[in-house]
Amino acid sequence: MSTLELDIKNLIIESLGLEDMSAEDIASDLTLFGEGLGLDSVDALELGLAIQKRFAIKIDAEAKDTRKHFANVASLAAFVSSQQTA
Repeated sequence: MSTLELDIKNLIIESLGLEDMSAEDIASDLTLFGEGLGLDSVDALELGLAIQKRFAIKIDAEAKDTRKHFANVASLAAFVSSQQTA
């Protein structure tokens, strides 16, 4: 697991109040919404804001790829990494 993925997992736990979970409980390829981790649209908004603040990046909620970037921790880490180097 990369350091960035671990940071994102911990951010998910902190920002969404999932105190009963640990980073090890969230597989990097686990779907974040629906059947996977079970997050909803409110969670998406809170997580998006937390990621923007923590990593100093901009997320365009209207962009067609945004949903794909939030599919799982691995795709989110790749997105954050690409935004930080852009």
